[in-house]
Amino acid sequence: MTDLGRLERVPALRETWADEARDFTPWLAREENLALLAEFLGLGPDGLELEAVERLVGPYRADILCRRTDDGSWVLIENQLERADHSHLGQIVTYAAGLDAGLVVWISAGVTPEHSAAVDWLNRIAGGDGPSFFAPEIQLWRIDGSRAAPRFDAVASPNDWSRQATRAKAALAEGGLSERQGLQHDYWSAVCALVEAEAPFRAVSPGARGWINHGMGRTGVKLALVHSIRGRWLRSEVLRSANTKEMFAYLTQQRDRIEVSFADPLDWEDLPDGRTSRMAAYLHDTDPTSDRDDWPRQHRWLVETASRMHDAFRPVIAAMPRDLADEETE
Repeated sequence: MTDLGRLERVPALRETWADEARDFTPWLAREENLALLAEFLGLGPDGLELEAVERLVGPYRADILCRRTDDGSWVLIENQLERADHSHLGQIVTYAAGLDAGLVVWISAGVTPEHSAAVDWLNRIAGGDGPSFFAPEIQLWRIDGSRAAPRFDAVASPNDWSRQATRAKAALAEGGLSERQGLQHDYWSAVCALVEAEAPFRAVSPGARGWINHGMGRTGVKLALVHSIRGRWLRSEVLRSANTKEMFAYLTQQRDRIEVSFADPLDWEDLPDGRTSRMAAYLHDTDPTSDRDDWPRQHRWLVETASRMHDAFRPVIAAMPRDLADEETE
């Protein structure tokens, strides 16, 4: 007979993540772990795009803020390494209102029946037009003493969520986009074609949102191309999802070397309110969606600027100490 292993649950989460803010939140914000959460939510591995860690909402800080890649809506993630409590229940409602989130994910070590009922009630009163609430448990499992593996277990979720997520993904796959999403997709499709032809980094699949990201050789470090319809600007930037302040301080020490290589000054934005720090270049007074005749100029600027940023930053990022960056992945 086949000799099978025994699956065992790791009872103490803090053996892996000693501190919620310093350990668990940065771990979850990493690209591969957000992909795991996105798969659990039914959005697909590329369904969540990190926007900020420790985002200020009034006097409070939300743990993680993402966008859904299928429709661009906000996703609020609040987590705790203990059992769900009343304090965090109040926080997710406050943060969801302050951010106008479309999806709220409250992760905890355990969900009581009372808090599960509260999340079910929030989903009922929100209806089809309001935010959707999830309350999964984070668990760790191993087989015969192997390394612990994370698993999300659904405790409370919207009743029709799987149908909603499936419809959204099908609409994106079939081109069933809104007028604005269609414009975004057309815009980035042209940019990605130019990246494929001329850039020193790989092209990605175009989305129906206001940005596209490319890797920079370290997990969590991104080269992003962004446009703002309301702000009427384009931006090329380097940023990362975790250790962002430490990386920013390290790169600032080499600012002269980077800007000489880039051949222009950059905007060094520390963003002290807790959002991701960034090194960026801007092109102002543009109309990223309405003025299609100007798109070739905009696309050229984005790709040429991002290419110069890639060449200026990549060797410095590759040499970062281990405590500031993960192993090379690309």
